Amino acid sequence: MHGSARIWSRRSVDSTMASLRSNIARVFEIEHEEVATVALGFAMFFLLFAGYFVLRPVRETMGIAGGVENLQWLFTGTFLATLAALPLFGWVAARVQRRRILYWVFGFFATNLLLFAFGFSMRPDDVWLARAFYIWLSMFNLIAISVAWSVLVDVFAAPEAKRLFALMASGASIGGLVGPLLGVLLVASIGHAGLLVISAVLLTGSALCVHSIQRWREAHPIAMQTAEGRRALGGSPLAGATEVLRSPYLLGIALYVLLLASVSTFLYFDQARLVQATYPLKTDQTRVFGLIDMVVQALAIVSQWFITGRLAQRLGIGVLLIAVPLLTAVGFAWLAIAPTFAVLAVVMVVRRSGEYAFVRPGREMLYTPLAPEAKYKAKNFNDTVVYRGADAVSSWVKTGVDLLAQQPAVAMVLGALVAVCWMLTGVSLATRYRALESRVGTHAS
Repeated sequence: MHGSARIWSRRSVDSTMASLRSNIARVFEIEHEEVATVALGFAMFFLLFAGYFVLRPVRETMGIAGGVENLQWLFTGTFLATLAALPLFGWVAARVQRRRILYWVFGFFATNLLLFAFGFSMRPDDVWLARAFYIWLSMFNLIAISVAWSVLVDVFAAPEAKRLFALMASGASIGGLVGPLLGVLLVASIGHAGLLVISAVLLTGSALCVHSIQRWREAHPIAMQTAEGRRALGGSPLAGATEVLRSPYLLGIALYVLLLASVSTFLYFDQARLVQATYPLKTDQTRVFGLIDMVVQALAIVSQWFITGRLAQRLGIGVLLIAVPLLTAVGFAWLAIAPTFAVLAVVMVVRRSGEYAFVRPGREMLYTPLAPEAKYKAKNFNDTVVYRGADAVSSWVKTGVDLLAQQPAVAMVLGALVAVCWMLTGVSLATRYRALESRVGTHAS
């Protein structure tokens, strides 16, 4: 009798789960067999971003503590550190099985986090350790996120990417909400060192999700898929840079990333300046940064769940690449007229939530028709060296413009022009992508 009850109960649970999967598939317009792997991609990003955002408000406060007038030095240090990491990543990518690259990278970063945790526990007030951590975290977030996306653009074909990428990326937005909340709740009891240990654990969990995604792909192979994922990519440690320089398409993506980073840096500097002027206390500054992060992620989640995928399927990825640059140009013009913290907060929220919801998925889709070497090496070069190089250069440009002009509006007008160039680059890339996708689809058929 008890056995029959257990069987009935198990069947009831299985039926409920099947119904839940069917409803999720219908609401989000995904295939029934893709629900589990979308959940894994969501979890991968959730754990990765929760691990990063638990530390991000602390990093921002450290940046202001060193002096807003010195931020360009931290940006330059971050670029140099990223430049130094490029050949190391290239060496790993050339020699490790393609499907195992992420494990090596995440394992290295988790070890770094534990070492920093030990350092903060021994020397909690060391200014140079704090600066080193600011630079390291700024490098870590780009490389780790880039490699995570490399796995997805390698595993999923272009049509799948249009339907699934935004849903999986929403895990990043929810992680961006949970991370700051964890930091606020736990920092008083476990300190910065404890937060770093938690971040290392979350990063390890993200890598385990990637393992399950790769196993799902092996069980559901796509057209023309081979066992190449078990081979190393080969080539030189600097192959990513040379591949970008040889390809007009990859150079276009590099330009898009460069302009994106420049716009972000201009706004970041004004955010630091206006937050410092409006909220003198460090605790208030951290709360403001955390609040902005929470609003950004909440807006991004709604867009990723219900808007991004539908836009990409119906209108193409061009709308994802163009909409945010256009709105950012308008925002810069608004700031030139009304340079207040309230206006800046609105512009920052729109730009950052739009980047998570539209720009990032669209930018990653650009790589789906390319060869594996481009998905890992060239993509990592664009996402890290190009991005942080643009950060460093634009930080000095912003500092120079502010010193020479003595008027924030001048920098805002320059930012608007950069945003317009960013938008036009998105138009060009969308056109090239459509041609490349059509060519790849013809070969596959």
